[in-house]
Amino acid sequence: MPYTAPAEVPLTTTPLDALHRTLGGKMVTFAGYSMPVQFPLGVLREHLHTRKAAGLFDVSHMGQADLVGDNIAVALEELVPGELLALKPGRIRYTQLLNENGGIVDDLMVARPVNGASDRLHLVVNAARKDKDYALIKSILNGRMILERKDTHALLALQGPKAAGVLATFDSGCTEMPFMSFRPVMLAGADCVVSRCGYTGEDGFEISIPTASAAAFAQELIDHPDVEPIGLGARDSLRLESGLCLYGHDLDEDTSPIEADLTWSIGKRRRAEGGFPGDERILRELNEGPPRQRVGLKPLGRAPAREGTIIETPEGQAVGAVTSGGFGPSVGGPVAMGYVAKTYAASGTCLHLIVRGKAMEAEVVAMPFFPHRYFRGVQ
Repeated sequence: MPYTAPAEVPLTTTPLDALHRTLGGKMVTFAGYSMPVQFPLGVLREHLHTRKAAGLFDVSHMGQADLVGDNIAVALEELVPGELLALKPGRIRYTQLLNENGGIVDDLMVARPVNGASDRLHLVVNAARKDKDYALIKSILNGRMILERKDTHALLALQGPKAAGVLATFDSGCTEMPFMSFRPVMLAGADCVVSRCGYTGEDGFEISIPTASAAAFAQELIDHPDVEPIGLGARDSLRLESGLCLYGHDLDEDTSPIEADLTWSIGKRRRAEGGFPGDERILRELNEGPPRQRVGLKPLGRAPAREGTIIETPEGQAVGAVTSGGFGPSVGGPVAMGYVAKTYAASGTCLHLIVRGKAMEAEVVAMPFFPHRYFRGVQ
């Protein structure tokens, strides 16, 4: 019989797909979606524009869902190490879904509605992991909660030092929102939810908006003179400069939050009590230190070290690998992060990065490479 090639799985598009193409977006495949990697401005200028003004990102591929059930914070703490019982109405917490070995199934945001209901939490998870996340949550909490997917909502991210001023033309109350908060608001005649988080290191907002209203509102934002559409390329370089992890690169199911330098995300009570998957490993690593550590790396030359680059001591001993790396437009040179044996994780340690078969000198440095500029406000 003649060979028949397997049918290609059609890509999922976001509600902004037609707008991206109208704006000249260069489309690529990402997490099963057709997404813009850049616009005519180009990755470098998109990155720098976000740092000085405001960039609009389409992050509608992310998973949005509500968990509903009695004492849902107690239930969800069975899956994550974050302190959720103390989460106040209108506030957001970053945490991780864990497997039984303490490895990270996904990292996610968890928010409590402004009305303070004890029976509802809002989740935002990574696009490539959302189906697995939802299945895991249902398998553990089945019968005690309902998971309501918000597939009818798009998600826009407006990031940069002028983001608050731009959004204030539509929602004056946004300027008083502190970092890691969210609230319901009416935008473009639609019921939306606005959060103030951001994965660029800049001040910024995420707007969960019904699909039918998303493209028109995105166009209104882009029409503002301070706003440019930004693609995945600049989003990646912005988060790298900010020392922020990307799942599937810097985080995976073999890596613990302690190894990933995310200890700060584990609440004091959770550290004392445990009660989450892999707690034995994680509490041991808290007390004794992990065998390896995520670190920042500053190459001393001009060549960038990409993901997978082997990290060696000056004597030629392999001690780790780069998980994210590239050129940092805001710092004017290459930056990277990766995992090294704990012995070599101290700032100032000299290491070699093996780039195209040649040893390139690098130094372990503190992250972020570019300072965070979140709006802390009144906590």
